[in-house]
Amino acid sequence: MADTLPPQQTVNGLTINADLSQGPFYIDGQDTTPKLFRLRCQTLGDRTAMREKTFGIWRSFSWNDYFTHAKHLGLGLVSMGLERGEVVSILSEDRKEWMYTDMGVQCVGGICSGVYTTDSAAQLQYLVNDSQSRFLIVENDEQLDKFLQVRDEMPGLVKVIVLDRDGLHGFSDPQIMFIEDLYEKGRAYDAEHPGAFDAAIDATQPEDTAILVYTSGTTGKPKGAMTSHGNLMYSIAAGLRDSPVYPTDDQLCFLPLCHILERVFSVNAPIAAGSTINFAESPETIFDNLQEVSPQTFVAVPRLWEKIYSQVAIRIGDATATQKWAYGQALKAGMARAECEAEGRPVPLSTQLAYRFWDMALLHNLRRMIGMDRLRRGGSGAAPISPDLLRWYHAIGVPVLEGYGMTESSGVISINNADDNKIGTVGPALPGAQIRIADDGEVQYKAGNVFQGYWNNPEKTAETFTEDGWLRTGDVGTIDNEGFLKITGRLKDIIITAGGKNVTPAEIENKLKFSPYISDVVVIGDKRKFLTCLVMIDQENVEKFAQDRRVPFSNYASLCAAKEVQDLIRETIEEVNKDFARVEQIKDFRLIDVLLTADDDELTPTMKLKRSFVETKHAALINQMY
Repeated sequence: MADTLPPQQTVNGLTINADLSQGPFYIDGQDTTPKLFRLRCQTLGDRTAMREKTFGIWRSFSWNDYFTHAKHLGLGLVSMGLERGEVVSILSEDRKEWMYTDMGVQCVGGICSGVYTTDSAAQLQYLVNDSQSRFLIVENDEQLDKFLQVRDEMPGLVKVIVLDRDGLHGFSDPQIMFIEDLYEKGRAYDAEHPGAFDAAIDATQPEDTAILVYTSGTTGKPKGAMTSHGNLMYSIAAGLRDSPVYPTDDQLCFLPLCHILERVFSVNAPIAAGSTINFAESPETIFDNLQEVSPQTFVAVPRLWEKIYSQVAIRIGDATATQKWAYGQALKAGMARAECEAEGRPVPLSTQLAYRFWDMALLHNLRRMIGMDRLRRGGSGAAPISPDLLRWYHAIGVPVLEGYGMTESSGVISINNADDNKIGTVGPALPGAQIRIADDGEVQYKAGNVFQGYWNNPEKTAETFTEDGWLRTGDVGTIDNEGFLKITGRLKDIIITAGGKNVTPAEIENKLKFSPYISDVVVIGDKRKFLTCLVMIDQENVEKFAQDRRVPFSNYASLCAAKEVQDLIRETIEEVNKDFARVEQIKDFRLIDVLLTADDDELTPTMKLKRSFVETKHAALINQMY
């Protein structure tokens, strides 16, 4: 193989293509994810690949464990009839078996498709049928129930495999088996066909589809984006070149692995880097798990970064006068230092000394409290984040860098890095990638990680590309003279007021979400005389606000209705309005007084409000404001 490799270079411990503008893309001499996976497992052997918490104790699993379980799972499916190019769906929370499935299926030439655990039985039916899945892997009895509700509507499904026996002891069904039985089938097949797994890995090609990632379906039925091995190899090579992950790094996996951002960061990047993945117990325990793991690299959606800031803000609100003063001084020193670094100016000695003092006296403990004391690089993606929030993190010594990508770009398009970061932008294009701005302001993209198209949907695939082959992102943005991309909003979300003024709501919404009392917001105003907004409050922080002031409430709806809470949000909006022109100012608002979860149509699984659903479902609230 060495004779056929394009010119290579070693960057951050990885050997990758010197020219990332064209494929095939190699990492350490391997051109597909299964081949790279096998190499890492052979090289790292008994070193820890992942950790999972069981009964309060973190338990380690080696690269040998990873490879063996993936092999037996993959070969077990082959023994039951899985063919190359066929799809296996998995319906489970993040856990080691998710990764065993992902790599086991890919290694035998199959395609792995994730299903969100918040999806309904009807959604499961659609995804299984649309992907033509032959096998379905479910986590437990709760997820199995969804299958049982719609099993007659999924005639193409051969077998369902359950990971967790709890609540299912004594359960028997000819179409359903348990993961231990699948491993046993794989061991038997391996004994009868020695070398079959390696042969299957050798047969994988960069152009083969590796995974299906379904879009959120906000504008119609979800579409299965086909991502090839070559797409993934480019995203890893280009992403890790400027944003390295090292073998000594601990990472924390908490976003659903169905999501392309978590899939690339927690499955593929650790395989390339040889780092260790730690699985969060649940979304509810993420803050405890952050403190326990204290990762060196960590990628999250803006909602989590907002939540951490909110918790700190609330604690500072409860502090003594002396503690508040000390925090203010520490933040002032941190901001001064961060501003110099952001502008490329030398940090004055007085600022350096002030920061060192406050870092030792206060900021180091603050970082330890939020589980960021070892963090070398934090990342934010999947949605816009407030620049003010990024400045706060930089001030306390937590480098959170914003990037940008989408499912159709295998997770990443551009990214800021520690040595070249512009807050308010999503960074320059990946190495070897091209970005251009169309006449209507749309960001368009061309690179080695642009997806293959939508599964069995050539019409929608064609709509996603320009006539000359560039990916249409649907986002509006600008590129500055240094090549940094700034996203200003979604093309379909641009508000044109009755007066003909164009307003992109994302910047206004981000400013409002910087408040610890606001969880999410949707600005309204298309074809209307002025702007208004619907607000989702941060339940925990607003409840504390109400309790501290003895504001009576009995449930979430009565909390939203309380005059003091309404005044709190009104004051926040009025303060934010000062930063915007008159036509961009919010004239009225309403609180969404129903506590939303990812089970609701209004929220995506990564807890972003779906604008179209919100505007439709809460049309009565909107009409009140006009």
